[in-house]
Amino acid sequence: MLDARQLDALAAVIEYGSFGAAAKALSLTLAAVSLRIKSLEETMGRRLLVRGKQVRATPAGQALLGHVRQVRLMETDLLGGLQGGDAGQAGRMQSLSVAVNADSLTGWFLGGVAPVLQQHRLLIDVVIDDQDHTHDALKSGDVTGCVTTLARALRGCVAEPLGLMRYRCVAAPALLAQWGPHATAGAAALAHQLLGSPAIIFNRKDALQDAYLTQHFGLREAVYPRHFVPAVDAFELALELGLGWGMVPDLLLAARARQPPLVEVWPGHPVDVALYWQHWARESVLAQRLTRAVKQAALARLIQPSTT
Repeated sequence: MLDARQLDALAAVIEYGSFGAAAKALSLTLAAVSLRIKSLEETMGRRLLVRGKQVRATPAGQALLGHVRQVRLMETDLLGGLQGGDAGQAGRMQSLSVAVNADSLTGWFLGGVAPVLQQHRLLIDVVIDDQDHTHDALKSGDVTGCVTTLARALRGCVAEPLGLMRYRCVAAPALLAQWGPHATAGAAALAHQLLGSPAIIFNRKDALQDAYLTQHFGLREAVYPRHFVPAVDAFELALELGLGWGMVPDLLLAARARQPPLVEVWPGHPVDVALYWQHWARESVLAQRLTRAVKQAALARLIQPSTT
């Protein structure tokens, strides 16, 4: 039987990133927290934490953290049922961790789930990652759900289709003016301009530009200059300044009414990204409410395949 106090200590150290911060949050001495972690590691027969300037969990520690989070949510459900009230109103505010790509978070996710968070006193802990990699956080137990491009459900999880997020290749009018009449010169001339100009890329996991070049020009593993700008506002600013071309979703382009214009490089040639909501198969009541909110938000804002 696992010791609940030891598990709480482990979760606190991982969540706060240090033994000192965990001790303060738990109202314990540093020695007490260290002893509980040591005892838990002896019980498990393996290291659970990697000590350093920033303490992090080993794979075994991550698995235990996922267990702790599930237990906490189930306890909230139980208390809500015993007290005859709403699970979200029982005891302290509960936190749900999710992994979401930055474009979805800004474009539709956060606005869609906000009412549920406020109504049921839920806290949300967001892990930002590329949509092709968010499922790694779910697989490791860091989060309870993720917006991902992975259609195959992970073990113990459910994958539910959300819809399509449409991206367009855009650039500042001044940059397109430098390229000249590339749009009327054919695909080969446009590809030459794209490969010779810097692309604005969110981070090194971002493969949308490669997908665009492959889908519309047949260029695989293309080599071209790249700026890396891992922040949504700064990413769009880099495009506005004419530093290069890049992929921006329709949802964010529609919100740019009072901002400097961005022009589609090749009109009518988008890249559609199919998104899924992957989450634990055994969800708490609060997690179920979040799942419903995510699906409803996606239904309202994303392109549904039947309507394309």
